[in-house]
Amino acid sequence: MAGDMQQAKQPVSAALAGPYGHPFHPILVTVPIGAWVASLVFDIGSHIVGDPDFLARGAVWLLAIGVLGALAAAAIGFLDFLAIPTGTRAFRTGLIHMSLNLAVTIAYAINFWWRNSGTGAHGAVPVGPLVLSILSVAVLGGSGYLGGKLAYHYGVRVADESTQLSGFRR
Repeated sequence: MAGDMQQAKQPVSAALAGPYGHPFHPILVTVPIGAWVASLVFDIGSHIVGDPDFLARGAVWLLAIGVLGALAAAAIGFLDFLAIPTGTRAFRTGLIHMSLNLAVTIAYAINFWWRNSGTGAHGAVPVGPLVLSILSVAVLGGSGYLGGKLAYHYGVRVADESTQLSGFRR
């Protein structure tokens, strides 16, 4: 059991996934999360302002940035996932986390395509893409909760307590 936990703390490839106790995945996920939340703010704003075109166009750019950022975060996150022993609660949580993130990324790619089909972004964001963004952010939040559970509850890719203790010595 302790060996399984130690295995989940070690990167599969430190050069790609980040060194022990300092994974790259958590910093990379800030790009898609920030872009997609900001795109939802722009979507809502496009229904409030008098000239919504700039917000609708900005939201489309943010969708694309989020999808590209998610692909980078997913590649690194997959390396972290490979370090988790199969058959464990942490593995099952990681599998759900990964699956939800894949579904969200596909939803945002579809949302990007939907907004660019036809004449592109003009006027307030239509109700369909707005609802898809709201649902996608909600699923993203649930997946983020599971990612937090992996790190903070199960300690995946987090340094062990003796390493952490070294930071509190005087």
